[in-house]
Amino acid sequence: MTTCETVTVVDTLRSRPPAVIPDDYLPAMQRLTYGLVRARGDCLSLGPVTLLRFEPPSPQGSGWRWVIQGGLLARQPGGTLSVGWQDGRLVGEVAGYSPRLPPRLYELTQLPLHHALMRLYLLGLRGRVPPPGLPVGAAQRLAAAALDLALCAAGTVLARPPARRFLPLLAGVTSVYHVGFWCLAASTPGGRALGQRVVGLDGRRPSLLQAVLRLTAVPLAVRARRALHDERAGTDVIESATI
Repeated sequence: MTTCETVTVVDTLRSRPPAVIPDDYLPAMQRLTYGLVRARGDCLSLGPVTLLRFEPPSPQGSGWRWVIQGGLLARQPGGTLSVGWQDGRLVGEVAGYSPRLPPRLYELTQLPLHHALMRLYLLGLRGRVPPPGLPVGAAQRLAAAALDLALCAAGTVLARPPARRFLPLLAGVTSVYHVGFWCLAASTPGGRALGQRVVGLDGRRPSLLQAVLRLTAVPLAVRARRALHDERAGTDVIESATI
């Protein structure tokens, strides 16, 4: 962030040129936040509150450009949001934006969330082909998951909670265990023991948001019998030696 009133934020992702870049950034934010943030026309809203209001998108190079008109998160109209492809990279840029939040608070809250959501959006544009490494088979993934669950259960037993608190504590331990290891090491102990890593489709470690989305979508993956949690989070499981 600069010391003046506006900020410019750029996110990039290596990618082949996509066949087409749709003008669907606003609807994508609704999908990526599980409906918490709603896309209403050319606005992003949280409940009855308009967070950001844009002019209709206009073509720009290989992608699209939205002019910011206002909203709760904008101190004044002006600035742009753009998405496109250039020199082997997908690029998401916010330029000339005036956040309403004080600079330090913006850097601690809104900015990290913007980076996380923009990365998820760009990963969706990139697609799952080519994969970031050699994919791990379903049987190997299941074995690693079983080992991790056994470790979480053992840790919970060692804590000796009352019987009525065992399952809630196990759920908490399992959540912190997986999110922490995915974000910090890209591999849980079970995954590491079996030579696996969880990575974003760009080959990087998952962000905190990706890790949380992946974990919360596991029940959907179990029900659908396919890796829906990886589809939702823009992640994949690959062999460690391929990184």
